[in-house]
Amino acid sequence: MFQRCIFGAGLLQALIGLHLLGGNLPLLEPVPETVKEPVVDSYFGTQVTDNYRWLENLQDPNVRRWAETQNAHAERYLKALPDRTRLAAQIKELISSTPPSISMLTISKGDIFAIKTDPSKQQPFLVFLSSTDRQAIEKTVCDPNSIDPSGRTSIDWFVPSHDARLVAVSLSKDGSEDGNLYFFDVATGKQYPDVLTRVQYPTGGGSAAWNRDSTAIYYTRYPHPGERPAEDLHFYQQVYLHRIGTSESEDVYAIGRDFPKIAEVSLQSREDSDFVVATVANGDGGDFAHFVGGPDKNWNQLTHFEDKVKKGELGPQSMFYAISLADAPHGKVVRYQLRKTSDNTTIVSSGDGVIENIALTDNRLLVHLLQGGPSALYIYTLDGTDQKIAPIPQICNVSAVVTGKDLALVDITSYTERSKWLIYDTTGNSLSPAAFNTKSPVNFDDLTVTRVFAVSKDGTRVPLNIVHKKGLDLNGDNPTILYGYGGYGLSETPRVFLPLRAWYDLGGIYVDTNLRGGGEFGEEWHKQGSLTNKQNVFDDFAACAQYLINNKYTSVSELGMLGGSNGGLLMGAMIVQHPGLMKAVVSEAGIYDSLRSELEPNGLFNTTEFGSVKDPAQFKALYAYSPYHHVVDGAIYPAILLTAGLNDGRVAAHNSFKFLARLQSAAANSKNPILLRVNSFGHGFGNSLDQEVNDWTDVFSFFDYELKEGANQRAKSHAAGR
Repeated sequence: MFQRCIFGAGLLQALIGLHLLGGNLPLLEPVPETVKEPVVDSYFGTQVTDNYRWLENLQDPNVRRWAETQNAHAERYLKALPDRTRLAAQIKELISSTPPSISMLTISKGDIFAIKTDPSKQQPFLVFLSSTDRQAIEKTVCDPNSIDPSGRTSIDWFVPSHDARLVAVSLSKDGSEDGNLYFFDVATGKQYPDVLTRVQYPTGGGSAAWNRDSTAIYYTRYPHPGERPAEDLHFYQQVYLHRIGTSESEDVYAIGRDFPKIAEVSLQSREDSDFVVATVANGDGGDFAHFVGGPDKNWNQLTHFEDKVKKGELGPQSMFYAISLADAPHGKVVRYQLRKTSDNTTIVSSGDGVIENIALTDNRLLVHLLQGGPSALYIYTLDGTDQKIAPIPQICNVSAVVTGKDLALVDITSYTERSKWLIYDTTGNSLSPAAFNTKSPVNFDDLTVTRVFAVSKDGTRVPLNIVHKKGLDLNGDNPTILYGYGGYGLSETPRVFLPLRAWYDLGGIYVDTNLRGGGEFGEEWHKQGSLTNKQNVFDDFAACAQYLINNKYTSVSELGMLGGSNGGLLMGAMIVQHPGLMKAVVSEAGIYDSLRSELEPNGLFNTTEFGSVKDPAQFKALYAYSPYHHVVDGAIYPAILLTAGLNDGRVAAHNSFKFLARLQSAAANSKNPILLRVNSFGHGFGNSLDQEVNDWTDVFSFFDYELKEGANQRAKSHAAGR
């Protein structure tokens, strides 16, 4: 019954002539025509037809075969691109030749636990470091490469015990982020028999926190089969307590039955405290509540969603420090005394910068500020006095601040320098490199970074960060990748991707944008790009593209756009709203059917960010920009590469399937490729080394050809009647 996928009459002939036409022109094969099976939905009196609903059933063998056919079609085109083989080799060398590095540091009892990335291995692994010194002892605690040599098992997150004797590790397969919790002995690397199932799933995530004496662990638990209907098994997160050495069936419920269906729970504890804090997000919209478990094992609610209290840290002397937006849109730091009262005291007042994160030692409060994208780091005593500004470079990003009792480590990066860890001296207000930093052989000294502002449709100034080789001629003739995200209050901050070295070597420009919907200028900036204001994000990005063209960084024929996930929605909106503003688009794991996305397990978490079709005003906004519903028959669309992961638990692959089918139908006679790459991983988390190399190669070879040679070669070919 594979009649749903009907091949164009010229496909066999095209396959026979798969070699490059015109010397180096990748073949534009006729694409399979996807059968339409209309389904009509009604929303508040508006009738909406969905011709490709059948593609939503990813378990249907017909859908799988359709995806395989589309993937094979894209693969043939991409593998025929000029210079692809050389690019793939360079990208693999860039990633593989990089020295091992560490990330996701956690300090326990003065020891350091971290994820180590060795480019020669398929997956990062968990290591123990005895100190920040060069003489530090390093040992591997959990190595997914040994557990699963295929490279398809990865670490989601880990939590060392307070006595640094055990570490709890969430492991999942195939990039699914569907994780179980395992326990490893730090000294020997031996795995304990305890296994806790269903602790992690996107986007609700998962978390764990040890009790004070490290004999038991609180952890997030999703419903087990039979406890709730099948459609609810990835919701209703609760917190349970597990005692090491006992069966999972003996675990005790702690809290969570009254949490929202779309709760996302994060747990934390300290070795010197009997308190456990559960931070509960109400989906992805940015509202949080906090609950505290005390020495008596009872749980009390500390803050409510409407209190506008965000991230927090459990501190010494049973204090809880948190970022509050109450009467402070850029944030202030408040402190709660957990033993006495839930009343809070303002420790650090709101200022010009946006408070992004806080961290605590036993005697210092470190406050990470965002200044529209770049970072600053302020240091205070625990009562909010004795302010100091840490001497970090300008236009850099503080990726992480990790603290122990008397140790503070700061991870900084920029658009031209890889991540490096610095030890902060709280006494002398100085920073010195940690011994475990490694020097990268990849050099970015020949690049320059320019930060400018575009003016959006409503007059809002939107930052662009433009990276290119020094001495670039602004003649409007430079291939350019414009990247954007703009959502969830997540900030786009300076950072370097080593594979971008290949793009710069091709003479390309890379541009990072700080769109509304992010958190670069605080919660107001976020809210101006969420729910019924989402169109502002698309207008901001279009303004950034126009700025680059007007100021002769590039031209329409040499401008490419890149985004993924929420940024994929942005790419979809650009394709349908401004098809003549760019030459090529790569959109990775995007959300394209805005009317159906909330029906997916992860989609429901997103309703606090995007809105719901159940609300009339929100439906109107969603339908107004939903990319899938605004493809126009006969329109001229740019060259398009969509990607999707079959195990993606965050954005269902059928978003890409349906959008591609609609685009191919509408642009049946297009001279530009409209392609779909499908992989067997997930949303990008847990990808193997091989998959990462392949993905970057697809992106840069596609942009390199489409922004340089593609248009000219195809024009010549069609002019010659070929």
